[in-house]
Amino acid sequence: MGTGLEICEPLPISPRKVDAGSDTALVEAARDGNRGAFGRLYDRYARMVHGILLARVPRGEVDDLVQDVFLSALRQLRSLRDAAAFGGWLARIARNRAHDYFRQSHQAVELTADLAGPDPPPAEAAAALAVIRSLPEAYREPLVLRLVEGMTGDEIAARTGLTPGSVRVNLHRGMKLLREKLQKEESS
Repeated sequence: MGTGLEICEPLPISPRKVDAGSDTALVEAARDGNRGAFGRLYDRYARMVHGILLARVPRGEVDDLVQDVFLSALRQLRSLRDAAAFGGWLARIARNRAHDYFRQSHQAVELTADLAGPDPPPAEAAAALAVIRSLPEAYREPLVLRLVEGMTGDEIAARTGLTPGSVRVNLHRGMKLLREKLQKEESS
């Protein structure tokens, strides 16, 4: 099995240092109707939402669900009690949306050749994602955010509302389990 985990294209958002204080100001501005402020929040958090969803739902559904999560967040922004908790609140919306995805019935519609989506990911990447998805939930999300979305441990902590220590531990334990499972698959 190869080492590349290019399961799907990461969102084209460059990593930045997280400033929770400015998030609070952006949330407040967005609550007051400033769509540009909400756009900046989208830029900061889209990779996190993408990674959370990728850890839970089929790859082909992720991009649409990212948009659903942000539309839901925009509609519910006034219900957010603590503007500084935006990242954790948004992560919860993403997790709930993934859960809702599986509760809904999905009708299969046959696609014609002109409507077909992008080529499927390489078999190795799809297999690696399947292994990640088989890990305990506490490890899945941080691994996808780190390995697929390219976020640092500090970014994951700041964006999801987890502590840096718990992210570090979950990444370490998750990587250990991932290596063990991938090695078992290689040897069989």
